[in-house]
Amino acid sequence: MAKEKIIRKYAKRRRRKLTVENVIFTTFLYVFLTVLCIIMVYPMLNQVAVALNDGLDAVRGGIHIWPRRFTTQNFRTVLGLWTITNAFWISVARTVVGAITQVLATSMLAYTISRREYVLAKFITVVFILTMYFDPGLIPGFMLIRNLGLTNTFAVYWVPGFVGAFNLIIFRTFIKAISESLIESAKLDGAGDFRIYWQIIMPLCKPVLATVTLFVAVHQWNQWFDVFLFNGGSQHLSTLQFELHRLLLQALNIATGGAGQAAGAAAAQAGADAVTPVAIRATVTVVAAAPILMVYPFLQRYFITGIQVGGVKG
Repeated sequence: MAKEKIIRKYAKRRRRKLTVENVIFTTFLYVFLTVLCIIMVYPMLNQVAVALNDGLDAVRGGIHIWPRRFTTQNFRTVLGLWTITNAFWISVARTVVGAITQVLATSMLAYTISRREYVLAKFITVVFILTMYFDPGLIPGFMLIRNLGLTNTFAVYWVPGFVGAFNLIIFRTFIKAISESLIESAKLDGAGDFRIYWQIIMPLCKPVLATVTLFVAVHQWNQWFDVFLFNGGSQHLSTLQFELHRLLLQALNIATGGAGQAAGAAAAQAGADAVTPVAIRATVTVVAAAPILMVYPFLQRYFITGIQVGGVKG
């Protein structure tokens, strides 16, 4: 009986402690995270609403997260443009090729410099770390790419970034955390370095592989400045982000020149289902962001593990 009283007294005290010390903090935390989530999600929902809204009606503004006049004309127009369709597939190609080549090359080099018996491991690591602190500059970089004959080619999208220094450190740290006994046992069984890398190291590196792949894929997908520098004169090699940048500039020029309202009024008088720069901009933004948003959930379970383990200093 006395024991039950002690348990009830302890439980009552614990509930009081939870109420006094944690309820306010928990409430504040949930409110803060909810507000933060709304702030981060609202711009994307707004762009989706504008993209699904009638173009002329979107010029009036006042659209938040739900279209006033629903239509799919904006998407039909954007996806029907040859420049946008071609740019979409170029972006997909550079993302896939860039992610695969950089992940394979970086992981191979990381396995090499993670071996204690490799005498140049520290030197190579220092060289790559120095590239993270010292940038040669825009003009020397452009001259190098031009002298290598990579301008106006698809190779300029993935060859210069064949190995990433930051991703190399993540891979090396993760691989060094793998037990040496596995590698020694494989060598005793006659396995070579490449077989050890492919059949032992790579399967164990799934979390960091998914993390680095996501990093590289997002970087490749969002790139537009290298297109502007090296492939600006090759329309067939233009990417989706570069076309979005062009549309944003065109929409800004139209809005600044006051031609947007005049064009909208003329289209309204003609009774046409017009597609305005505002609607095109929102539509291309949604088209450009959708692939990454669809891929991320499949890599999320590996993402946190890869960051936690790969980010620890080895």
